[in-house]
Amino acid sequence: MATILVTGGTGYIGSWVVKELLEKGYTVRMTVRDKSRKEKFLHFDTLAASAKGKLELWEADLLKEGSFDKAASGSDAIIHVASPFTLRFKDAQKELLDPALLGTRNVLNAATRSGTVKKVVLTSSVAAVFGDNIDMQEKGLEEFNEEHFNISSSSSHQPYSYSKVIAEQEAWKLFREQKQWKLVVINPSFVLGPSLTGHSDSESLNLMKDILKGKFYMGAPELYFGFVDVRDVAHAHILALEKESAEGRHILAERTMSLLDLTDMMKVMYGKKYKLPLMKAPKGLMMLIGGLFGVTSKFVKRNVGYVIRLNTTRSRKQLGLQYRNLEDTIKEMVTQMHEHNIV
Repeated sequence: MATILVTGGTGYIGSWVVKELLEKGYTVRMTVRDKSRKEKFLHFDTLAASAKGKLELWEADLLKEGSFDKAASGSDAIIHVASPFTLRFKDAQKELLDPALLGTRNVLNAATRSGTVKKVVLTSSVAAVFGDNIDMQEKGLEEFNEEHFNISSSSSHQPYSYSKVIAEQEAWKLFREQKQWKLVVINPSFVLGPSLTGHSDSESLNLMKDILKGKFYMGAPELYFGFVDVRDVAHAHILALEKESAEGRHILAERTMSLLDLTDMMKVMYGKKYKLPLMKAPKGLMMLIGGLFGVTSKFVKRNVGYVIRLNTTRSRKQLGLQYRNLEDTIKEMVTQMHEHNIV
């Protein structure tokens, strides 16, 4: 079977990607910054031992030019997952923009220099499709699709979203400059579901923890997201890798709903077990106290109360992705969080 280089394999999405590749018999070259920090990837020992594939650990750093060259040489394809997903940062340039942009540049240049890589599957985000929910209204759209790119984010407004769009645009630029490898991009919406390690720094687990611990008890903002299971996101990467016809971008979302819709769904599932939101938080109040939740008044103004719709036809028809039911995703995620004493 082919040899696949995976960046970000120890992360929330990347771990599921590596697991599926190993189970299918691939040789997986997983890059880590420091092989001596074994606690980050101990769970892979069990996975690799019971799988048909082979796991190799290679050291590489997103910010060091050339550090992926050795791992890329001899690889048949690269799945580039590594990119920071955090809304809690002090320096956007250092913590978000540089790792996203320079990391993409370094990994894809390594693909070109390898002489062996024939396909790159890039983990992007719907944040590269649009920045603010109001974008859909301002552009006169009925829905977002893969033709749209985020033009409303910047290093000072929605820097995480900005990091995703500049990284993906850099990937397309590098793709056009060579003829050796094909590029397929995965654009997930907000990812939920169990973590292979049980613990994660992912904002996905942080959001669910905040919901279950009552952070939004007095009111949840009318903020709309697309939601998708982490295992579906991982499987989409494998489909993109294996399907010869796969090309272009692919928006992933099982459904689109507001945070309040999500927690109302959880009330049906769990009753009064958790301090789930009592009502919708008034937008005017959110403008005043948004800082307590880590959001600016501009973010509240341009996002709260604006419905979004995501066209997922390409992921369903071109990739053949069949989505897990979101209710099952939440149940399995919450159960696991209890098992690991996260809530």
